[in-house]
Amino acid sequence: MSLRPPAQVMEQSPFIEVGLPVALMIIMAGMGLGLTVRDFHQVVARPKAMVVGTIAQVTLIPLLAFGLAEFMGLSPVIAVGLVIIAACPGGTTSNVFTLLARGNVALSIMLTVLASLITIVTIPLFTNFALALYSTGAEEQTVQLPVLRTVITLSVVVILPVLIGMFVRRRSLSFAERAEKYVGKFGLVVLVLLIAVIVYGTRHEIISLVAQAGPAATALNIVGIAIGFASSKLLGVSREDGLTIAIEVGIKNGTIGLMVTLTLLKSAEMAIPSAVYGVQMFVFGGLLVVFGRRQSPDAVHVEHGQHSR
Repeated sequence: MSLRPPAQVMEQSPFIEVGLPVALMIIMAGMGLGLTVRDFHQVVARPKAMVVGTIAQVTLIPLLAFGLAEFMGLSPVIAVGLVIIAACPGGTTSNVFTLLARGNVALSIMLTVLASLITIVTIPLFTNFALALYSTGAEEQTVQLPVLRTVITLSVVVILPVLIGMFVRRRSLSFAERAEKYVGKFGLVVLVLLIAVIVYGTRHEIISLVAQAGPAATALNIVGIAIGFASSKLLGVSREDGLTIAIEVGIKNGTIGLMVTLTLLKSAEMAIPSAVYGVQMFVFGGLLVVFGRRQSPDAVHVEHGQHSR
């Protein structure tokens, strides 16, 4: 089955064309509000965990998405959409889940930032490979993600806002701490609005699209988390860092996936996996929080204390 041209239903929407990139910039600035230059020293202090987590996010999960697309026989648009969300880095949500699960928050932030920088280049590469793989030669030139434009766009909406957020934090710590809380809530509202717009834009075929994307997104999430835990275990990473890596791999920045599919590829259908994944990751994130809190040393200590009474 060949890859059909993307639907143009989103093209005229100012909310998508302008609002989505601006909203993503605000969300990324919120990440910068929680960062200091000192945090970047974690790259040197914890090289093993950083390397394991980054490789899992940037290369293993996108390759896994290709395998799942073939194994599950996904339609071309859903297959490409699955690769795009798999190629996305973690987001601020993963940092929150790491905190709640009693993981390594500093490592989580650094993995998010490092993956965000690398995926500026890898997202267009994986996406164009997927577009070429799931299309015929005649259509390959019709649907293609512009690499240079994508790199520039992602740089502007990811790197620049993070730097601005860090600058604001350095100038006014109290303001940064207050603003950071609101930015997190803003990100959730944006995600909900985007999902509503996508559902409306694909209303005539939403059931069949979600029927395909749902199991695929679930499989990507479960296997991704498993890879995070397994790779950490095999390479001797600590329990806390292993949990953090699993969360980073499993909790993606769905807003970036939606921006790529909606503003750059202008395809509501390709955005379905990112939208479905964006909802499901809260369920899996919640399960990881429960697991992490049960496995933390504090929880084990309390449980032993109760048994000894």
